[in-house]
Amino acid sequence: MITTRRTFLAGAALLAGTAMRSRAKDIPAPSPDQLERITAFFDNEVSAHRLPGAIILVQQHGKPLYLKTIGVRDVRTGLSMTPDTIFSIHSMTKPITSLGAMMLIDAGKLSLSDAVSKYIPAFASVKVGLDTPAAERLHVLKIVAPIRPVTIQDLMRHTSGITYGYIGGELIEEAYMAANIFEGHFDNREFAERIARLPLARQPGTLWRYGHSTDVLGRVIEVVSGQALYQFLKQNVLDPLGMTSTKFVLTTPDEFKRMARPLPNDTILLDAERDRLAHPEWESGGGGLLSTITDYGRFAQMLLNGGELDGKRYLSPATFKDMTTDHIGPGSGVDRDYFYFPGDGFGYGYGLAVRTDPGDAKPPPPGSIGELKWDSGSGTYFGVDPKLDMVYVMMQQTQNERGRITPAFKALVYDAYPPGLRRP
Repeated sequence: MITTRRTFLAGAALLAGTAMRSRAKDIPAPSPDQLERITAFFDNEVSAHRLPGAIILVQQHGKPLYLKTIGVRDVRTGLSMTPDTIFSIHSMTKPITSLGAMMLIDAGKLSLSDAVSKYIPAFASVKVGLDTPAAERLHVLKIVAPIRPVTIQDLMRHTSGITYGYIGGELIEEAYMAANIFEGHFDNREFAERIARLPLARQPGTLWRYGHSTDVLGRVIEVVSGQALYQFLKQNVLDPLGMTSTKFVLTTPDEFKRMARPLPNDTILLDAERDRLAHPEWESGGGGLLSTITDYGRFAQMLLNGGELDGKRYLSPATFKDMTTDHIGPGSGVDRDYFYFPGDGFGYGYGLAVRTDPGDAKPPPPGSIGELKWDSGSGTYFGVDPKLDMVYVMMQQTQNERGRITPAFKALVYDAYPPGLRRP
């Protein structure tokens, strides 16, 4: 009966995806004149010295409709942006690592319900830190046992209680700072064990909170596969997809020459790049990859195709549907953090935000129900819209301006379509 149900779900997911893509074939192409407004926008950003440059891809029905290189990859050298320019994609690493984990789940080598301690024993001793009032109105971090083990699903949907050092509450942030988790040399194994020694910011399964969950997931992939994270991703995802410039560490003079750099006043990104270069042995599954717009465009197209590209299937239809379904919405028991990065109208699947409703804003932000997206602290951003059979990718390197540029870019993409297709 279980096999029959899985077969039914897989068939239903495949038929639904095929029907949606078939309907999307009838969607008109965006207006070329309207797409050129994207060029004007980024030209202005570059001429105003707010951005070194950018590369933009808008692709529909599997074909690029708009691919523009604007500005320079590095103001120090003046070298122009080119389609093979390499960008630090920070958190856009997460969807790739999550896909790798879902492939292991598809193969029966990993389960969402598995305790993380099955693969990283140090997590058997993990504790939860609760901010508790004490005498004289001071607060102390009370250490308690978790209500249940942290699971693979918790890592996949950011409900593990693992956080980043800059969010999670003052006392948790102090604990992360005191632990010096980035000190010295460390690989994924050591990093996961350092995280396991820190208190969880919340009980597992109760709150969506951004953090190092996907870094720990990268270590789980290593344990299950017996390979370093990059070798696993290279063999199973990157090489098959033709993502030949996507890697954790650059090795050749040509690669370094192709690297995009932020402006000299973008100190957060410059510091992050120095930290990355100082730890080449750490293959961060949550934020360590470098990539190009052509590479990531192929990854995005594979997602648009329901887990398949060029005749090769990366996930079964049922597993792909599970990855791209909201798992933190009503009935899940999961609250949303103040720093809820998927944003208004979006739920969260496994490594991807998924649009579930128009949201509270009036009018609602542009896009479609069912769209997938993610972005990064380095300013890169991508979206997948099955309704329009479209993917769009923005590559830039800016922390200072990304909060303003990202929504403006998305609005420009959807403004190129007829009014009835611009909003959910």
